[in-house]
Amino acid sequence: MKTTLQDLEPQLLWQYFQVISAVPRASNKEAQVTKFIQDFGTQLGLETELDKASNLIIRKPASPGMENCQTVALQSHLDMVHQKNAGTNFDFDTQGIEMYVENNWVKANGTTLGADNGIGVAAIMAILASKELPHPPLEALFTVNEENGMSGAKGLEPGKLQASILLNLDSEDINTLTIGSAGRVAIYITGKYNPEQIPSSGFKTYQLKLENLTGGHSGLDIHLGRGNAIILLNQFLSEATKQFGVRMASITGGGLLNAIPRAASAVVFIPTNETEAFRHFVHQQASTWAITFKATDPNLTFTVTPCNKESKVLPADIQQKLLQSINIILNGVYSVTPEMETLVQTSNNLASIKVEGSVYEVNYFARSSHDQEKMELANSIRQTFEAAGAEVILDGPNPGWAPSPDSAILSLMQSVYRQVFHKPAQVVAIHAGLECGIIGAKYPGMEMVSFGPTILNAHSPDEKVAISTVEMFWKLLCKTLEQIPLKTL
Repeated sequence: MKTTLQDLEPQLLWQYFQVISAVPRASNKEAQVTKFIQDFGTQLGLETELDKASNLIIRKPASPGMENCQTVALQSHLDMVHQKNAGTNFDFDTQGIEMYVENNWVKANGTTLGADNGIGVAAIMAILASKELPHPPLEALFTVNEENGMSGAKGLEPGKLQASILLNLDSEDINTLTIGSAGRVAIYITGKYNPEQIPSSGFKTYQLKLENLTGGHSGLDIHLGRGNAIILLNQFLSEATKQFGVRMASITGGGLLNAIPRAASAVVFIPTNETEAFRHFVHQQASTWAITFKATDPNLTFTVTPCNKESKVLPADIQQKLLQSINIILNGVYSVTPEMETLVQTSNNLASIKVEGSVYEVNYFARSSHDQEKMELANSIRQTFEAAGAEVILDGPNPGWAPSPDSAILSLMQSVYRQVFHKPAQVVAIHAGLECGIIGAKYPGMEMVSFGPTILNAHSPDEKVAISTVEMFWKLLCKTLEQIPLKTL
């Protein structure tokens, strides 16, 4: 049994995946990994360009005899989602990902693995480094900040790429070829308030912690019914306010826009004569959630602990408006695609909340393959919070990627897939956001397909990649590059 990454095939791909996993690469903090890839391209003697948006483009001439084939852009993003389990002692800014092999899976020790999109990056590096694999003229495009706004793809200038075909290596199911994805818009909400001093007597302070939910990708996993820690804690606080007169000092939860929040906490003041009833309510709620989310969030924990962290609270009217606004907004699946009822059309993810001092910040992330519906949802969120006195900014929207089922590159890849695996590939569109939509808007007419190995639980510490599918993905990539057609006149 193979027990280390060095034993896995294809060795060159796994070697590069292990190397880049040792380099910190959070969204908006890609300087180290960008420099690493830039040096890699330069050392290979390849044309290497850093553009104004900090994307890297590395160009490799065609193999002998393939000079007249169409140019192909191989595209992956350098950044990864940084999430870790409660209690895991790990510094993403200084430490490399600790990986291990378990049966047919590569996993990380208590953190996200970064197979999204590190496997794609490693595959491109292996193609660039290989002296034996036949291929057409190549442009390797390494984008930045895909996971937190796609600013790299947004900043890519028209005319930088000469390719007529783009292969995006950022999909997560070996059985599929992806030809469409959802657009998205981020909603940033900021509210200001004058905190009130809580009376020194008559109240006790507690910290609430809701932790260890499953979380996951807010596009690919949004339909699975997993708990959103912020939503659940907000619902609890709304009821606790009605029953016990709870006053809130602070709330923190979530983080990245495209991750379903796995944890949330709050510091609250409880009238002294209600403390026992409140603690009982916490334990009752924990038991209810354990039953409700037994299948989706089996490790969920909800605890209450006495503390003395805060001395000021939100004004009662601000507290009520904030809790009510969050409760009003739909979270999760908003609609499904009429032609494909298994495909989510529009969704919303309450991604993060931070309430402390004199400011509250709430961030949502809406996705849709239907641009009008996406903006209707975003505007309903904006109007709800503006009515509560908050300032709202809509960032984006990013365009979706419209499917092209008749494209030549899709036809070729379907043929190659059958040749290699002796079965047909599933051709799909997905609810997750891919950079193809943004890139395609800048390069109209560029044919695109996205594919990749099987990765489960991306954006969470349970992320893992199926070893056997990485080898399959590699074969599909290499065989496709071998058969790229000639340029059209």
